[in-house]
Amino acid sequence: MKGGSVKLRAGDWVEVRSKEEILWTLDGRGRLEALPFMPEMFQYCGQRFQVFKTAHKTCNPASGLGARRMENAVHLTGLRCDGGGHGGCQAGCLIFWKEAWLMKIGGRDAVPRDSPAAEAVATTAGGDTTRCNEADVAAGAVQTDGPVPPGEPVYVCQSTRLDAATSPLPWWNLRQYVQDLTSGNVRLAQIATAFLFFVYHRLAEAGLGLGAAMRWAYDTFQKTGGGTPYPLRAGRIPKGMRTPSVKLDLQPGELVKVRSYTEILETLDQDWRNRGMYFDVEQVPFCNGTYRVLRRVEKIIDERTGRMMRLANDAIVLNDVACQARYSKCRRFCSRSIYPYWREIWLERFD
Repeated sequence: MKGGSVKLRAGDWVEVRSKEEILWTLDGRGRLEALPFMPEMFQYCGQRFQVFKTAHKTCNPASGLGARRMENAVHLTGLRCDGGGHGGCQAGCLIFWKEAWLMKIGGRDAVPRDSPAAEAVATTAGGDTTRCNEADVAAGAVQTDGPVPPGEPVYVCQSTRLDAATSPLPWWNLRQYVQDLTSGNVRLAQIATAFLFFVYHRLAEAGLGLGAAMRWAYDTFQKTGGGTPYPLRAGRIPKGMRTPSVKLDLQPGELVKVRSYTEILETLDQDWRNRGMYFDVEQVPFCNGTYRVLRRVEKIIDERTGRMMRLANDAIVLNDVACQARYSKCRRFCSRSIYPYWREIWLERFD
């Protein structure tokens, strides 16, 4: 089944179509182009939101570091999964919205609800009103077909189905960066800055004996302008040695300061991990910043298996802190904006 495209861009205003219109676009398992419409999304039907970014490019950590291409999809500002239909998962993933589920508001290419164009979108996307109902969408959140191992439910969500709903996108495919720009996802200055950093990093790591001097020069220049220090540095703790921890018992709403990158490196092993948790390069821009705790994460769905994972150690999510995909070569400018997790030893209460 194919979804219609209305050529949405970042900043456009849209209305989420009615429940009936959306169900019309779905197959019997509640999916469009292999992407599930999740039970958590029904609450937004009939409401208006702004397009945050187009989702033509995304990442899927479960299948590796490479980028993935998705067709006819966007993210809407602030709309993250609350886990209500998936066992209370606390990952808070930004929801994917197929353009067939949305109606553009205003502009010359807007699609009014009662126009022939709107009917064409629905017909193209499905056409059979008896194909799917709300109960099918709820049932589709749990795997029932194929081999299901005993024990807890195996959940199905947009994150667990990303491989099926996308195709590989090599980092060297230049068309993706053109689409990043024309979609409004990024500005030309951001693309130029990313390209310059890529070249600079390749020279620093080329084995020419200039790496230490280039990293020092980068840090000096960035410090002058209040920018991010050179982000690709290894942790200070030898591999195999125990990494430290701190117990702060942080609670939602508390104000915290992220420690400096230098301090955090002292808590990481050479694989950039603290007690198994990876400190991603995309977290470096938030060092020395002050934020509020959004929540403590205790359980999330494993995107590889669909099983619910219980996190034994501290994992903190900060408000308005999400991956910006600025430095990761294989997924640069990914629009997924995943919440990074923070160990309490990387934070301190802000007085």
